[in-house]
Amino acid sequence: MSGFVVRHRSDAPTVPCPCGFSTRILTAADGGPCSVHVTKIRDSVRHYHAETTEVYFVLEGTGRMELNGEWHEVRPGSVVRIDAGTRHRLIADDEVTTVVMAMPAFNPADEHFD
Repeated sequence: MSGFVVRHRSDAPTVPCPCGFSTRILTAADGGPCSVHVTKIRDSVRHYHAETTEVYFVLEGTGRMELNGEWHEVRPGSVVRIDAGTRHRLIADDEVTTVVMAMPAFNPADEHFD
């Protein structure tokens, strides 16, 4: 075991997800304590994670994020911490590009929909 992972965004797979399209740069398969995805979002499906806390960092675009029924404007430079159990979704004016960091690392089995 090397004790580190170095990966470029262009070398990571991009997959469809309930939020839009996610480039999964660092995943649970890498064995670390978190995951890092770059996700392009237009109109995500409301969901929550029972065990995972997520941090969204907005790189591009503007939109509105619903957090437990409350709406908040987001724009480039916005940071949103979403604790486990918080229902959330993001609706973009056009498209929002985010860096999503998840602790522990994202697990599809921990994605729950209303």
